[in-house]
Amino acid sequence: MKPLTRAEEQLMQTLWKLEKAYLKEIVEDQPEPKPHTNTIATILKILVEKGFVGIIAHGRIHEYYPHISKEEYSASTINNLVENYFEGSFADVVSFMVDKKKLKVKDIELLLQQLKTKK
Repeated sequence: MKPLTRAEEQLMQTLWKLEKAYLKEIVEDQPEPKPHTNTIATILKILVEKGFVGIIAHGRIHEYYPHISKEEYSASTINNLVENYFEGSFADVVSFMVDKKKLKVKDIELLLQQLKTKK
């Protein structure tokens, strides 16, 4: 799965939240300063071409919906990160996070509990 640009990901976040939306609703959901409607329409067209977004045509008006779930995209992004920066080792990711003080003992204990219950 190809990674999204920052602008594409921002629109996908909106679609994941709204589930289905018209262009006007997508524009309204954008943070200030809001991009121009034509800019958002262009990004949506690119997302459709990439296969991330689908269209339901209602005459000349289009309703957009995500083809790929947030979970699917998140999993793909995390897997790419681990492959590209940690040689495929999730253990190295955890070690890195501990070294950078982004992961605490309490967090690791919770992860271990989750692993034990998933067996």
